[in-house]
Formats: sequence, structure tokens, C-alpha cells
Amino acid sequence: MPKIAVKKLDENAVLPTYGTEFAAGADLYALCDKEIVFAPGETKFVKTGLAIEIPEGYAGFVHARSGLASKRGLAPANKVGVIDSDYRGEVMVALHNHSVSEQKIEPKERIAQLVIAPFLKVDFEVVDELNETARGEGGFGSTGRK
Repeated sequence: MPKIAVKKLDENAVLPTYGTEFAAGADLYALCDKEIVFAPGETKFVKTGLAIEIPEGYAGFVHARSGLASKRGLAPANKVGVIDSDYRGEVMVALHNHSVSEQKIEPKERIAQLVIAPFLKVDFEVVDELNETARGEGGFGSTGRK
């Protein structure tokens, strides 16, 4: 398994962990002294106390934890956060309360999941025409519902 360098910015920070053997995302944990309260519709930055060194050609993608998002309405405000390989600051999660009731995060609670994945960097080239496809310009909903 490849290794990712992690710097603890606080001795109480918890290293990311995988919930199961085949989990794609490693859980990120809240670093706070007391519970964090989210009013309905409120967004707050939640610290992890960690900085990570992602290899060149890879990025860290911060996704919602399915249970936290679907059962309590707490999910990253930007839907998927992107951590570039040259970023060395603290990993934080902008959690948003999508529910209609107050929600709380406890210290060391799992708040999001981090997926490390390769990406393709490209040069964008202006052209006069694009290759034809069967779909063509069919956009939102063009392929039907079933």
C-alpha cells in the first residue's frame, strides 16, 4: 500500500482511517475541544489538525460520509473538496447543515472521507469542430429516466 506523509498539527489530531478493508475513502476526524453546533442552513469549517503531502499527479478528494449526510444532513458545503498536491496547510472540511434542525459534531467524530486518486492534467486547445457522437448536444435528462 502506498504511503502518504501526514503531519499532526495538534497532538490530539486523529489520523485518517479506513472503515473496512475495501473502503475507498479514509475517514477524517473533527479536531475540536467541544461539540460544534450547526444551525439549519449553516456552514462551518471543521479542523482536522492534519496537513498531508499528496504525491504529484494525485489529489485528495473530500467526500461526504454517507450516514452523516443522509441521516443528519451534514455534508461538505462544496460537495467535493479538492486538495492539490502542492497544498501543505491544514485539511479542513466546510460542513454544511442541509437539515431543518440543529446538528452537532462531537470531538473526534468522523466528519468526511478522503479519497486519494490520480488525475489527468491536460492542455486545452481551441478547435473549430468537435468529433461527432451519438449523443451529440443532448444535455440534462436527454438519455431518459429508465
